[in-house]
Amino acid sequence: MTFASKIITCLLVLTIYIAAPTESHITCGTVTSTMTQCISYLTNGGPLPSSCCVAVKSLNQMAQTTPDRRQVCECLKSAGKEIKGLNIDLVAALPTTCGVSLSYPIGFNTNCDSISIAV
Repeated sequence: MTFASKIITCLLVLTIYIAAPTESHITCGTVTSTMTQCISYLTNGGPLPSSCCVAVKSLNQMAQTTPDRRQVCECLKSAGKEIKGLNIDLVAALPTTCGVSLSYPIGFNTNCDSISIAV
């Protein structure tokens, strides 16, 4: 292998490695199973279970790329439409209540495609 072809191969590998992922590695099944800890609180109010905040923080840690954040957003919107009696105010405040800072609002009107992670 010539020196030039080694350089080209290295550049290709580096480009693939650095390129931002375009697909999410988080499934809706993972999102919904993680967030089941919060359903009672989000529908009935009352004391916030510590397990719910653990789930919120865990989901936030799992979603570290733009595609992952967008996937989580879409999954939560979809799952939320299936749950009767959700308190939208509690849903919107949940990340902050659990000490998670997000740069976008949580709600059924959130445009998931606008979510991005600054590089």
